[in-house]
Amino acid sequence: MVRDRLATFTRGLLPLLALACLAGVAQAQEIRARQNIEYRLIAPQPVETGERIEVIDFFWYGCPYCNRLQPALEEWIKRKPSDVALRRIPVILKDAWAPHARIYYTLELLGEAERLHQQVYYSYHVEELHMSKPEVMEQWAARNGIERRKWLDAYYSPEVDARVARAHQLTKRYDIQGTPSLVVDGRYLTSGNMPPTLGGVIPVVEDLVRLARQSRGK
Repeated sequence: MVRDRLATFTRGLLPLLALACLAGVAQAQEIRARQNIEYRLIAPQPVETGERIEVIDFFWYGCPYCNRLQPALEEWIKRKPSDVALRRIPVILKDAWAPHARIYYTLELLGEAERLHQQVYYSYHVEELHMSKPEVMEQWAARNGIERRKWLDAYYSPEVDARVARAHQLTKRYDIQGTPSLVVDGRYLTSGNMPPTLGGVIPVVEDLVRLARQSRGK
């Protein structure tokens, strides 16, 4: 009799436990980021990552806040969900920013962006190099294992010219007003001055990824 009662009690308890677990998951997936406070909508832009949710890091190497965000952003990139892909686009809000975009796209063309992206930040903010000067970058490239001729050929190439010009266009098209800014799935934008602290940017991005996932599901 006792065993029968225990079995009945257990069978009744299991659905309650399952509901509790689902509630816990729902709570964990709750989207806390608020529109027009921690993020804002932009005119929808095409996504270049196919079925994966696109996150674009709009950055400027000279930005101290981009530099401060980098460790947290790089850590997030290592653990980001498998359905998320990250792209980087250098921002050009002023003509003086264009040489830094040229640095990034030269590295990208040479297949060295992932290896040396963080090194550019370090060289600018710690070593205080004048990285807008081509001759400084030629020496920098050689010190970082890139043959001078290859660097110069890429740095002054039509391909890099075209990518820098496109960065100008994308800065306007995505309505980038400052750095760092991150755009999720071509629709949701957060930036360094929207969350209460710079450290809040990554949690907001995670919320926006969930929001994009839900939107795609619909």
